[in-house]
Amino acid sequence: MAVFTEVTKAQAASLMRKLGLGQLTALKGCSGGIENTNYFATTELDGQVHEHVLTLFERLTFEQLPFYLHLMKHLASQGIPVPDPAADAKGNILHKLKDKPAAVVNRLRGQSQLSPQPPHCAAVGQMLARMHLAGQSYDRSQPNLRGLAWWNDTVPVVLPHLTTEQAALIQAELACQNHVAASPAYEALPRGPIHADLFRDNVMFEGETLTGFFDFYFAGCDSFLFDLAVCLNDWCIDLPTGTHDAERAQAMVRAYQSVRPLTAAERELLPAMLRAGALRFWTSRLWDWHLPREAAMLQPHDPTHFERVLRQRALHADALNSLALG
Repeated sequence: MAVFTEVTKAQAASLMRKLGLGQLTALKGCSGGIENTNYFATTELDGQVHEHVLTLFERLTFEQLPFYLHLMKHLASQGIPVPDPAADAKGNILHKLKDKPAAVVNRLRGQSQLSPQPPHCAAVGQMLARMHLAGQSYDRSQPNLRGLAWWNDTVPVVLPHLTTEQAALIQAELACQNHVAASPAYEALPRGPIHADLFRDNVMFEGETLTGFFDFYFAGCDSFLFDLAVCLNDWCIDLPTGTHDAERAQAMVRAYQSVRPLTAAERELLPAMLRAGALRFWTSRLWDWHLPREAAMLQPHDPTHFERVLRQRALHADALNSLALG
């Protein structure tokens, strides 16, 4: 979350009234994240206080956004705890503010668990599998816009900013991922809508109880295994070093498989997808770090973190093969 486009309280209040959400009583810009403009908005309706998130989309278009918003609606209808976009009197859930696409969703209860333990990882794994199953009946399709095609386009753009060693690593891994994507095992991977960005700060907990997934604006149709790999690369590593945490990883994978068992192709390619997830976020963080956009509140993430994760994933393939059997 960030603030690229300033929204006044009067402008936000007008949208809240249009959506029947009550009187706006507070509006606060959000500093986390790097893609969209986000505000926390508090309203009062019939004597009750309600918390919302107002988002203005800075890169996604009016044509792309229905996929994300209706996916959230669909998942909410299937019992998955995700933010539910607010509709106007005509049933529209995509709105316009400051000439940009906008949405308002309910703010989830709880807080992010930034130091997860095995029970938190298990809860994420189980709910992720439930989300994947629920998404199979979703009737819209859109590719993962930060998938392999984007990596192929973006790596050449960031190469001039890298050391010789970094450039060799990222080009070798990109070539490896293109090779994997051409394999029969990759073609056999189960696919559907995925979150694609389910980091620790995109999940809410109350104690060890998971209260919701949010920030679906990197979602797209891709392999379920890639989604699981993205989670493992954030929830189940040591952040300072990027090293694998076997206890947390086993908790997540076992919980996931208790709902949706991995196929043979998924077990074979889990190590490769863990590297793919690291490559994806190393590339995007390099792009954001070296080619930043102006924003009133913007904190780009350090790209070297996912460089470390990628190196660790490549070094410890044997441990990752055993994880795939968990």
